[in-house]
Amino acid sequence: MPLVRIDLSAARPPAVRRAIADGVHRALVDAIGIPAGDRFQIVTPHGPEELVFDPDYLDVARQDVVYIQITLVAGRSRDLKLDLYRRITANLTDAGVRPEDVFVTLTENDLDNWSVGNGRAQLVEQGAVAGAQVEP
Repeated sequence: MPLVRIDLSAARPPAVRRAIADGVHRALVDAIGIPAGDRFQIVTPHGPEELVFDPDYLDVARQDVVYIQITLVAGRSRDLKLDLYRRITANLTDAGVRPEDVFVTLTENDLDNWSVGNGRAQLVEQGAVAGAQVEP
């Protein structure tokens, strides 16, 4: 179960914002097997003064960064994560985002770090999540 935060320019129209959110979710489904209905995203548009980035850090020529922060249960392999980054970038390119402007971070935690309603730890009760190799 991932929680996805997407921060981007308010200049991007709502339809493009939705296409970006859809592209990130599709990559999560395709790359690491997240169920299609397991979608929790926060999309926040920002004014130009609120998105600060180095335009050429690590020799990447950035112009209009889309920040994607994904919090998910630990247990995916490096190869799955690398495939996820590639798929997110490809999907966002289809939505009109330059590959250089796709900035992704993953934050991993354990099953007991999630409660998705009713004050219960559903992932602990379930014992596993899609694509992860974790012990309950």
